[in-house]
Amino acid sequence: MKLVPLGDRVVLKQLVAEETTKSGIVLPGQNKEKPQQAEVVAVGPGGMIEGKEVKMEVAVGDQVIYSKYAGTEVKLEDEEYIIVKQSDVLAIIK
Repeated sequence: MKLVPLGDRVVLKQLVAEETTKSGIVLPGQNKEKPQQAEVVAVGPGGMIEGKEVKMEVAVGDQVIYSKYAGTEVKLEDEEYIIVKQSDVLAIIK
C-alpha cells in the first residue's frame, strides 16, 4: 500500500532527530523537539487549485524544511508520514 497525494499535497517522511548537538552535548529525550526537516516521498499532480494554476516545485527525494505546525500526521504500515500542502514547504535543502 502507498500514499498518493491529491492536488498540491506532498507526503513527507520526517528525518530522525540527532541525539547530540554539533558541540557534543547529548540531548535528553524529553527536551528533543521534532525536526522540521523531511524527505519528500510522494508529490501530487498540482494543476488548478481553487482557481489558480499550481506548479509542483518539489520532487520525490528532495530534502525540505516545512512549517512547524503544518500538515496531517498519518501512520501506514508502521511508518509515520506527514501530508502537507506545497505552500507549507518552506525550503528545499540542496
